[in-house]
Amino acid sequence: MELLNNWKLMLLLCLTLGLAPYFPEPHLWGKLKWVGGGATGMAFMDWFDLLLHGTPFLLLLRVVIIKLRTPKQ
Repeated sequence: MELLNNWKLMLLLCLTLGLAPYFPEPHLWGKLKWVGGGATGMAFMDWFDLLLHGTPFLLLLRVVIIKLRTPKQ
């Protein structure tokens, strides 16, 4: 559980799995543009791919929220 609360690891996952492949544009960005355009023609594999590449960003957001809500001692 401690690994899921490590913001450095989550950031590393975002920069590697979350954005790869990087060229011609980050893969996640391309999928988000596709969904924003109406998701026409997206198959199950495309939705799974969006989930796979988006999970590190969701985990990083979770860690940031936990860190902000935890009172400082």
